[in-house]
Amino acid sequence: MELSAQQPPAALNQNRQQAAWFIRSVLAKIIMYCSNNKGGTGRVSTRSKMQAEMGKRYYMILLVINYMCLFLGSVSSSLLSKFYFNHKGGSRWVSTWVQCAGFPLLLFPICFFRIFTDRKLFSGFTPKIITLSILIGLLLGVNNLLFSWGNSYLPVSTNSLVLSTQLAFTLVTSMIIVKQKITYPNLNCVVVLTLSSVILALSSSHDKPIGLTKAKYFKGFFSTVGAGLMFALYLPVMEKIYQKVNCYAMVVEMQLVMEIAATVLATVGMAADGGFSEMKRESLKVFDLGPKAYWLTVGFNVVTWQLCFMGTAGMVFLTTSLTGGVCMTALMGINVLGGVFVYGDYFSGLKAVSTSLCVWGFCSYIYGIYMNMKEEEENSREKNVKKMNSDHIMELAEIVTHNASG
Repeated sequence: MELSAQQPPAALNQNRQQAAWFIRSVLAKIIMYCSNNKGGTGRVSTRSKMQAEMGKRYYMILLVINYMCLFLGSVSSSLLSKFYFNHKGGSRWVSTWVQCAGFPLLLFPICFFRIFTDRKLFSGFTPKIITLSILIGLLLGVNNLLFSWGNSYLPVSTNSLVLSTQLAFTLVTSMIIVKQKITYPNLNCVVVLTLSSVILALSSSHDKPIGLTKAKYFKGFFSTVGAGLMFALYLPVMEKIYQKVNCYAMVVEMQLVMEIAATVLATVGMAADGGFSEMKRESLKVFDLGPKAYWLTVGFNVVTWQLCFMGTAGMVFLTTSLTGGVCMTALMGINVLGGVFVYGDYFSGLKAVSTSLCVWGFCSYIYGIYMNMKEEEENSREKNVKKMNSDHIMELAEIVTHNASG
């Protein structure tokens, strides 16, 4: 009896093994779903209907995971960055550095892919892809600096809504780089979100923190606009590159290379500007909550920014650059509310209208996607019916011909 109490029955061990095998197989299918298919329905050519449905299910799970990473990373990193500056943290190089210094965290999913799949690490990389990844990483480093400069001056609410202008830029760059088609939902979403930013600019005079000069306020404003422009260029460029990428694991590996390049740029800037010694002095003497809170803020910032950028890359790979931009813009309203509730940012009536327009634009875009998917399914169903009727007619003709010859 003592032996049986200490050692689980064979049936229990078997159940555990079956559960572990099931979890492992599901995770492996989710990870490797994108090895041969980058999207959902319409891109599966040689699989049966049941296999196609299973592929769509794993695709949606992976899509939800990436959007949750984007959601948590975007909202948390925006609030934490403002928290850093609110408590007398003033180094823009530190704020820039934490946005990319968490690249070692990407080694966990990369190793996870290696364990649960047969794919070799960094397979499929060419000198061209490596070079492009490094150049785009340097571009992201400059974008991070502009974002930090703007975030140090502007309230979270204003900073988030100004960044929503990047959607208009993304539409233009997507038209040029990846030949994005203009539809009514696309155009309506961009116009509404751009209008929300114009309304924000009209109410910006109430947003300036005490002691902030007009020159610094507009410096932060235009730095944020510049960050939006650069990110709007980044999204369709990555979509263009991802057209040559055959699996999600490779997306994570490319993200690792880009983040390393951005970290090198930020590290060189910090070293040249005395940023590392400033970080130590800031933690001990400047940050008003003490060294422990300082390093916790820096550490959580590193994690949340990696979630944000990895979620963005995944959304672009699984959908399009414009859809990724729309999903990011949809989070602006959450960031606005976070800034108001957490930091007490001024929330005027015009800003409320601007936030409402932001939500309206996103909802109209999602509705447009839903209608397009519904139309595609109906067209596919009609084609299948026509094909079945044609097959029946051919079979009938063969029967008639055979009977006549008999």
